[in-house]
Amino acid sequence: MENLTSPVRVGFCLTGSFCTFKKAIDAMERLKNGGYDIIPIMSFNAANTDTRFGTATQHIEHIEDICGRHVIRTIPEAEPIGPKNMTDVMLVAPCTGNTLAKLAHSMTDTPVVMAVKSHLRGGRPVIIAPATNDGLAGAFKNLAMLMNYRHYYFVPFTQDDCVKKPNSLGADLSKLEETIEAALNGVQIQPVLV
Repeated sequence: MENLTSPVRVGFCLTGSFCTFKKAIDAMERLKNGGYDIIPIMSFNAANTDTRFGTATQHIEHIEDICGRHVIRTIPEAEPIGPKNMTDVMLVAPCTGNTLAKLAHSMTDTPVVMAVKSHLRGGRPVIIAPATNDGLAGAFKNLAMLMNYRHYYFVPFTQDDCVKKPNSLGADLSKLEETIEAALNGVQIQPVLV
């Protein structure tokens, strides 16, 4: 970190794993209450889809209330993040298999992947909190690719229901603060598979 007296600026990206939104938003609130400066960013699907877990408007209003700022929801809004040095760390929580694939293959077609790409131009850490039903199937190759890329770090993750959903992975968001602090020092906390 360049200025130890300033709060850590976290770009907090949410993608469309709607069943994990409550945990992610609770983690966002915990970070905010812990003194982190949160810049909220949502993928198109996360920002525009109503589900049985709540409406898009409800989620956006709740997030904006927590962070005290507008949710970044477009590619043009996300693009200046890197050039304007707006974030110290970029967090994608939850990170779906779809977003893992986009990041692994350098696609830039949502506000979240644009935010990550823009942030990475400064060589700063990106933290992934996987939440995908095919983490040990089709998405596994993309997860493995990102684990080998420089500047990518992972919130420790596990099989979230090895009996009913044996390929599903979910991050342990209770380890979020520890993951952020380690990533800011260039370290992946261990074990990453729990």
